[in-house]
Amino acid sequence: MPWTETTPMDQKMQFIADYLRAELSMTELCELYGISRKTGYKFVNRYLSEGPEALEERSRSALNRPNQIPETIVQALLELRRRHPSWGPKKLLPLLHKRHPQWQLPSRGTASEILKRHGLVPKQRARRAIGHPGKPSSAILAPNDVWSADFKGHFKTGDGLYCYPLTVTDGFSRFLLGCQGLHSTSVAEAKPVFTRLFKEYGLPTRIRTDNGAPFATSSLARLSSLSAWWVRLGILPEFIEPGKPQQNGRHERMHRTLKAETTRPPANTCRGQQRKFDRFREEFNSQRPHEALDMRTPASLYQRSSREMPNKLPPLEYPDRFEVRYVSANGGIRWNRRFVTVSHVCIGQYVGLEEIDDGVWNVYFGPIKLGRLLERHMRIEDALGRLKRHNL
Repeated sequence: MPWTETTPMDQKMQFIADYLRAELSMTELCELYGISRKTGYKFVNRYLSEGPEALEERSRSALNRPNQIPETIVQALLELRRRHPSWGPKKLLPLLHKRHPQWQLPSRGTASEILKRHGLVPKQRARRAIGHPGKPSSAILAPNDVWSADFKGHFKTGDGLYCYPLTVTDGFSRFLLGCQGLHSTSVAEAKPVFTRLFKEYGLPTRIRTDNGAPFATSSLARLSSLSAWWVRLGILPEFIEPGKPQQNGRHERMHRTLKAETTRPPANTCRGQQRKFDRFREEFNSQRPHEALDMRTPASLYQRSSREMPNKLPPLEYPDRFEVRYVSANGGIRWNRRFVTVSHVCIGQYVGLEEIDDGVWNVYFGPIKLGRLLERHMRIEDALGRLKRHNL
């Protein structure tokens, strides 16, 4: 026996037929069909007055829209936009009002929606969201387990030049490793400071920073060229969560004392300001007792790291099960005859790919996971590209 299908229109016609037979009351008939008596009477009245066609589904849109923008205003707005493609409602509406002062013009938001509805506002490409691993959880059990680095804002010295103090401390002993006044927060100025500290004190296991320049960027894993250099040296960068300086609280507490004792007032020159930083660092490390250290000094607890800074950067190494690819000058790799963008900070280096599922690969820069490569998406993009080339 073949299956039979019923549509809402079939059920409405059956309802009218049962009503005309007058075997059931309206209440019983509506209960049988699962509708209200109001709806039942509506169907009957439509059928009796207009015939079976009146039972078809009708539009639920309003018959009149008192707030609807007149078509003349809409067309005038669109015409102005076409003449000035780079102008938005903020500029278009005053010009339209100047030409037609008697018109009741829409608000800026409504005008923007009109332009979008007619395809006159280009869609902005969504920015890639860069994830964050969350609150740092590494334990600080000994000197050089975690160093903290940050810039203590910026201020002007007496000669009108800006000074950006770069500070580096040891998280275990609170030892102030360096406090250097720089002219900017660029990698070019920060890298020599870290080079000097690594040669003097050895290499730490991790360096904890915020998400600002020059420590982090919006690239994969938030790596910058500075933190990528740390990875090459065997140092793991560790980023606090955005907007949560308390996750680097020991360093921030030192900053408060540094600001109070060296920048109020600032020195007349950058060189004089550096002398104030050096005096503060000597007193902070060797003379000032710290309550968190049982009134001992940081210098009494700090020990130099046994890990020496190499004269030549060692190559990144990956397990044998990894696929290794070279990152070219345009920041990408070749994968299955396709170009895949990785990151500009990895240019000239090798990344490793570990297959964790069929066609699913984790991408690493040394020990740092950059992201995940999905071959299925690449195949879809290839298919779409072929369709476009053949105008299908």
